[in-house]
Amino acid sequence: MPLIAQNHLQFIIEVALILYAGVMFLLNIVPLSMTIVLFMSLILCIGFSLMFGIDTLLLLLQTGHYELTHSFGPIALLAAVTALATLPIMKESGVKTGSLRGFIVLLIIVITIAGGLMHRSFLLLWLMGLLIGYFIISKSFRQKSVFTIKKLLLFAGIGIVGFGSLEMLSRVLEMPVLSPFLRIFRIESFADPSIAMVLKNSTLFGHEHGACYWGDQCLNGTDGYITLPMSLIISFGLPFPLFYGILVSKKDVIDYMLPGIFGFTFDFGYIGLIVLLLWCLATIFLGFKILSIYREKRENGDKRLMGREALLIGSLTAFIAQSIVGLFLMNRSINGTALLTFLFLGALVTAHIMSLKTE
Repeated sequence: MPLIAQNHLQFIIEVALILYAGVMFLLNIVPLSMTIVLFMSLILCIGFSLMFGIDTLLLLLQTGHYELTHSFGPIALLAAVTALATLPIMKESGVKTGSLRGFIVLLIIVITIAGGLMHRSFLLLWLMGLLIGYFIISKSFRQKSVFTIKKLLLFAGIGIVGFGSLEMLSRVLEMPVLSPFLRIFRIESFADPSIAMVLKNSTLFGHEHGACYWGDQCLNGTDGYITLPMSLIISFGLPFPLFYGILVSKKDVIDYMLPGIFGFTFDFGYIGLIVLLLWCLATIFLGFKILSIYREKRENGDKRLMGREALLIGSLTAFIAQSIVGLFLMNRSINGTALLTFLFLGALVTAHIMSLKTE
């Protein structure tokens, strides 16, 4: 049947279309008042604090862990920035936000510690996302510039202290898995062959035959290096090439060692990479455009869209942060379940078009 995906790329596109349609539908039938948006964002922050905390505890106890930060880190960032975005809106309405701000900051600290212990890439995404979110919030509400020397030094200091603390903790506990320098050393040792493989074998729509792990059975593209969650593919019984079990280490040649621009280029070709970059830029541009419309309506006295404005700030921030980390630092941050999250965030940003048309 023509609607059944024939490879990973087609499956990703079909799921993306379903996500876009579903999110647009839900966003326009669910009443998103400021109270509902704040409540849901706080619930998510509390939930992710517990999830990341338990996952990190399992890691420290060496009893198995699930590495939830790759998949759900951007959603946690969405929730945190959305909660922060509601504060100036509430303040404009004359609501005191001191205690609420303190509670949100506490949740952010908990997520920072728990998620940072699990993955250094999450810590980078988290701190970068908070900075981006802070900037967008300040511009949306015409606050003083966020980029003061003091604040930039504060964020840089937090990052240095965070990574330094992880390195010290890894040595004290004799747990190399916590070391942020371990990944750097691994990349120095193994990234060059991976980069050479991608640059040498990539084509417009995939890669040269036999260049991937599958050898003669290579499909010349969409060979399983970039996929949606394996459980989702298996549940539909789709006969796609998958790296599972001990084969995951073969996928790590690209997934762990290289930024996403290399991973998408190898599996989907240079055309696929260009389309991905254009989609990211278009989504970000559209998000800022809609945000400016929301701000104009709010400043003209229209209070109906304040909840949606806060949600858009959070989703746009998370999308930008995941784009930067996934595309330019670590492919795994936009692969597997994280790719599903990435598509969801893109849909959540784009869905606000329908919100404006229905107003």
